[in-house]
Amino acid sequence: MTSQVSSPAEQADEASEALVGGQRAPQSATAGADGKEIRRLDRVIIRFAGDSGDGMQLTGDRFTSETASFGNDLSTLPNFPAEIRAPAGTLPGVSSFQLHFADHDILTPGDAPNVLVAMNPAALKANIADVPRGADIIVNTDEFTKRPMAKVGYETSPLEDGSLEAYHVHPVPLTTLTIEALKEFGLSRKEAERSKNMFALGLLSWMYHRPTENTEKFLRAKFAKKPQIAEANVAAFRAGWNFGETTEDFAVSYEVAPATTAFPTGTYRNISGNLALSYGLIAAGRQADLPLYLGSYPITPASDILHELSKHKNFGVRTFQAEDEIAGIGAALGAAFGGSLAVTTTSGPGVALKSETIGLAVSLELPLLIIDIQRGGPSTGLPTKTEQADLLQAMYGRNGEAPVPIVAPKTPADCFDAALDAARIALTYRTPVFLLSDGYLANGSEPWRIPEVDELPDLRVQFTQGPNHELADGTEVFWPYKRDPQTLARPWAVPGTPGLEHRIGGIEKQDGTGNISYDPANHDFMVRTRQAKVDGIEVPDLEVDDPAEARTLVLGWGSTYGPITAAVRRLRAAGQPIAQAHLRHLNPFPRNLGEVLKRYDKVVVPEMNLGQLAMLIRAKYLVDAHSYNQVNGMPFKAEQLATALQEAIDA
Repeated sequence: MTSQVSSPAEQADEASEALVGGQRAPQSATAGADGKEIRRLDRVIIRFAGDSGDGMQLTGDRFTSETASFGNDLSTLPNFPAEIRAPAGTLPGVSSFQLHFADHDILTPGDAPNVLVAMNPAALKANIADVPRGADIIVNTDEFTKRPMAKVGYETSPLEDGSLEAYHVHPVPLTTLTIEALKEFGLSRKEAERSKNMFALGLLSWMYHRPTENTEKFLRAKFAKKPQIAEANVAAFRAGWNFGETTEDFAVSYEVAPATTAFPTGTYRNISGNLALSYGLIAAGRQADLPLYLGSYPITPASDILHELSKHKNFGVRTFQAEDEIAGIGAALGAAFGGSLAVTTTSGPGVALKSETIGLAVSLELPLLIIDIQRGGPSTGLPTKTEQADLLQAMYGRNGEAPVPIVAPKTPADCFDAALDAARIALTYRTPVFLLSDGYLANGSEPWRIPEVDELPDLRVQFTQGPNHELADGTEVFWPYKRDPQTLARPWAVPGTPGLEHRIGGIEKQDGTGNISYDPANHDFMVRTRQAKVDGIEVPDLEVDDPAEARTLVLGWGSTYGPITAAVRRLRAAGQPIAQAHLRHLNPFPRNLGEVLKRYDKVVVPEMNLGQLAMLIRAKYLVDAHSYNQVNGMPFKAEQLATALQEAIDA
């Protein structure tokens, strides 16, 4: 969905939260047409949770789409099981979708939900620890029978034993109401039950005055081949809306105004990190005037990029789903040799398999984008959860001295710009480039301003067309390793160009001629030259946000940007001086990074690993960077980071 917003504004605080009835303190209240109270809030956090077959991701996606079209700022956190179909009604099988939306600029999906929609006992038990006192809990009472409760260890019903007295509990027989609403469609009970997520979506849409027209259009389009199912889902959605409007249990609904002052003028749409990355790759191919080639093997959480790029043959995109990771990158490297903007996508386990071919790309000095959507490891690890633990693998995970530039986006929307930046480096310097996203960015979403074409960088490169070296006897020849004096990039000669025949392969090449060479001095020279090429890549200086000349700096990279920035805002709102900087380029580091680090008494590096960036910072700059770590498969919470940073300031 797209929406128009106008006029920029200062970023708003994500400071302390005053909760009233599970919501932020209302800004004002009025009476609606039905006589019920309407409270106006500045932001809300909702979490849909249920069995992995209950359609929680679809429900969250639709609520998010309508929220984006309404004009709110938003941030999402999908969270689903690793198993394709986990055991129904069990804690490992719980799937959830959290959405934070506001009338101002926000940065994270929120620390704790103001509203929890629990479709069964497992969903309640798995999520209740995150729900603050006073929050609203909407429960599907039809599922709170003896057997489902026993599966998750409830000896008595939490709806009756007083354990939920601290919350505003709304018992709703979602299954029964849905089946009753769909009687006229002649569906089986099982078929009708599947629409209970749409009933819940309708109820929440009424509670927060979300638009409905586009959801109905979506359902009719999604089930176009099954019109009866389409109309049944629409009916369930409308029934949920009507239930909220007529029941006495929901005496209050809420409005969150559009964030019309939070963004620069432009056309916006909601976008996930993987979709933004896909669009960034397509834009890079167009701006380079090169065909885009993806050689890939499906792997969570990177597969969506393969799925998306396969839809865009009209933009000169070619996708190849290989039989394994090695074949995928091998095909991509071959495409690079043939003159394409070549990409391979994967996650940590796939990087391990691709490492030899990445080393070959370093030796061949060809442009290649390696997109690593990081996930919990090692090995299969936590395939649907997030982590930042592939940094050292990207930096050093190859045999020999094989330096590779590393770029990391900071938000879902920033994945678009990071893809263009990675392509710029690969094409300009003739080198493979790592782009390190992660599961949090890949699946999360936020508003993205669609750029104008003239805002995009010019990435066009010149292929070598003829001889580039003159021998002593005056003969003109082609030297495949004769370098550009500024970038140290070697020429890019497309196979089949007359007179530009040359050898490729993994054995060391002679400088200039490209002939096979075992000469020790030549190898030393080539190793140092490849390193110098990466060290010399132009990247912007690191920008530091330090309005109060603080003595403590928090340094982050990748997807920690949102939680770090939200935590910094909280501390500054409380009067604490703290500086913030965030790295996009991890190899090479910005040239001013050492000078920046030395300006501060304390440097704190939050990471979703055991301290990989902190290790690199200590080794290179001899700075005693303090590492703050988390490896539980979930992103940092702003309150958690604010507490850790306050302790660092006080220490």
